[in-house]
Amino acid sequence: MSADSATREDATGQDATGRGAAGQDAPAPLLVELVALAHRRLTTALAAVLAEEDCTVDQWRVLRALADGRGHPMGELAQSLLIPQASLSRLVDALADTGQVYRRHDEHDRRRITAHLSRSGRARLARLDALAAAHDRAVRAACGLPDPAAAGPLARLAAL
Repeated sequence: MSADSATREDATGQDATGRGAAGQDAPAPLLVELVALAHRRLTTALAAVLAEEDCTVDQWRVLRALADGRGHPMGELAQSLLIPQASLSRLVDALADTGQVYRRHDEHDRRRITAHLSRSGRARLARLDALAAAHDRAVRAACGLPDPAAAGPLARLAAL
């Protein structure tokens, strides 16, 4: 079947007429399907942008989480970023190996180790954030979405 075929299915399993592959009416996509598809496409595009700086989306997310300067225990960081703790440990190890992140004992509980953003990590994050912000502006403009400061349906969904 050619790419310009009128019956080519889109990402929701519907063809150009709104029917499924077998010709019957396909159910309307659920919100969770649309959000999952949007997430995958946005993440893939952002990953390509961040790859220019040899960074993954998850590494960038860790750097952003540590930018508040408070230092975060690994468990708290894993929970807030929705990254499995073992994966987060590998991410932080890699960032520490390049000097972007460092660990130290918590000042209140010496048994806890907290992760912190280094100066070089902060400088790199500024470059990465500029790339991500340009990507965000382009996506928002293409979709007619409001300014990030304006709370909207996406912010409410993220807060669920």
